Amino acid sequence: MSEKTPVTQAIRTLRQHDVAYVECLYAYEEKGGTAVSAQALGVSEHQVIKTLIMEDEKKQPMIVLMHGDCEVSTKNLARHLKVKHIVPCQPEVANRHSGYMVGGTSPFGTKRAMPVYMQESIAHLGLIYINGGKRGFLVRLEAKEAVRVLQPVLLDMANPHEMAKSTGSD
Repeated sequence: MSEKTPVTQAIRTLRQHDVAYVECLYAYEEKGGTAVSAQALGVSEHQVIKTLIMEDEKKQPMIVLMHGDCEVSTKNLARHLKVKHIVPCQPEVANRHSGYMVGGTSPFGTKRAMPVYMQESIAHLGLIYINGGKRGFLVRLEAKEAVRVLQPVLLDMANPHEMAKSTGSD
């Protein structure tokens, strides 16, 4: 792709932490999600990690990282965090917390420091693809590097039915 690679706050953060990464540009589609990016890059949607900005009942924001082909069980996440409920932030609220537009949200270099919760199985993958801070822009890096930089809390918060489908088990 001849498009110039963006230098986002996420890229600055990765460089600051000496993370080896590969920039991956693709044609962004509104509401296309991880299925579109995985297909465009020719990779498994399970390796494409979505970055979600959620909040608890006290409006405390958090970053939630999940496999592209799985859904977050907000009920399980709330139970782990000992809060009443967790919901996705409205797009304008998510933008304000992260400093990124929805569809281009990266967990790296967010405007506001927030706790990061990662589906534990992500940490066991080799390479992952995660948003680089702009729509149509992912970065490929080692999962262990994302864990090193983000220092996430590793939890099992995938909807069990979705996780079984994505791993091929039942």
